[in-house]
Amino acid sequence: MKTEHLEERVNDYIKSIEIVIQKKIFWKQKTRTVLLKTLNNIVTQYNIGWQVQELNWIQSNEAINITFDSFPPELMEKTNLITSYQFIQGGSLVFSQSYSGDVHVIILFPIVEDTSIENSSIELGIFKPEEITEKMIIERVDEFLKQMIQWEVPNLKTKLGFQP
Repeated sequence: MKTEHLEERVNDYIKSIEIVIQKKIFWKQKTRTVLLKTLNNIVTQYNIGWQVQELNWIQSNEAINITFDSFPPELMEKTNLITSYQFIQGGSLVFSQSYSGDVHVIILFPIVEDTSIENSSIELGIFKPEEITEKMIIERVDEFLKQMIQWEVPNLKTKLGFQP
């Protein structure tokens, strides 16, 4: 059996690995830095109880997210007026690098006990690392905030338990 016809596939395979390596290098050298800088600037400028987290798992995959960690300080006194009020932590905008080097952008909603987890996230897209710019990050934070507002104060027709 002759294997000459495999040469094109072997070359394509090598090129595909090179593309993944280039994406991971770009993430490490540029994307990660612009994500951290932009998200940290947002957290500093708007103190509403969120923080930036860096995650690293499975040896090569990394993620950076902005997540609601605590209650907005300016509203603390108001919550003291309602003793039964409970802030639900969570809600995150995640920029996660995949095995292929692409970046998945996902919104994760807070997990509430005794509710379905089927609508616990929204995928905002998959991007090449070089597409992650300050402008793009700010646009995704804006979308994240819109989704969190909708989660906090849902439309009556989508309220838990509503049957049309």
